[in-house]
Amino acid sequence: MTFSSADSAGPRRRVGVVDAERRVVHDATAVLPPGTGMLELIESWDDLGSVLRNAAGDRPGLPLDSVELLAPIPVPRRNLFCVGKNYRDHAVEFGRSGYDTPSRSEDLPDKPIIFSKATTSVTGPGTGIDPHFGVTAELDYEGELGVIIGRGGRGISPERAFEHVWGYTIVNDVTARDLQRDHQQWLLGKSLDTHCPMGPYAVTADEITDVAALRVETTVNGERRQSAPVKDLIFDIPELIATISAGITLLPGDLIATGTPAGVGIGFDPPRFLTTGDVIEVTITGLGTLRNRVG
Repeated sequence: MTFSSADSAGPRRRVGVVDAERRVVHDATAVLPPGTGMLELIESWDDLGSVLRNAAGDRPGLPLDSVELLAPIPVPRRNLFCVGKNYRDHAVEFGRSGYDTPSRSEDLPDKPIIFSKATTSVTGPGTGIDPHFGVTAELDYEGELGVIIGRGGRGISPERAFEHVWGYTIVNDVTARDLQRDHQQWLLGKSLDTHCPMGPYAVTADEITDVAALRVETTVNGERRQSAPVKDLIFDIPELIATISAGITLLPGDLIATGTPAGVGIGFDPPRFLTTGDVIEVTITGLGTLRNRVG
């Protein structure tokens, strides 16, 4: 995880190892080379992973409540890769909503729909989601499993795809639906500042025994809106990695948001858009809960 904690020099960004049961974080900064953030750690995982595991637990534990949790990768090296309409029921609700095409087609995609989300949209757990009044009036949520690439590569086969996965995190793909619809593409509607809450943790792949068994759940003000297992993905993680890497070199630290289940705001009649003060919580088995408030 990445967190900020003040010392004599003021607040600093640090890398830590979380003990979720004890609600403490062990500051690993001193056992890593100077200047090592999560991106550098992932890039050098073969050398630094064992150092982190062996030494971080010996570091003093700070109460989680005493530090500021940041997005695991606060500033990704490039845009996030995102996947649209990758759960069957969501593809149907999205098509029925009319926000995709005027024909309101409920057909399922026959190939993964890949778009990107700007790095400047990334924000951490607990931070406010800017409603961007005057830019959008139709703000929506999308709870998703995020895949973090470890070993980069191009032309990765589905059979070898998991060898390139470093770990997982939670992403809320906040979306300005009116921008998405009116501009007839997804980049603007997906990329407004603070519209990619991420975290609270980054969990290494070896900690997850069966990623397909994880469940994605989203609540708004305590009301459950989304709930589905990752096994319900139309295009699974190996296929997504193979599709993206077919002609694009994936890099260590790249992030893939795998798609959202049914239950988003535009899936209701009438739509239930987010308003100031709404609290969105996205929970994924074993990855914690990502909580953010609008405004």
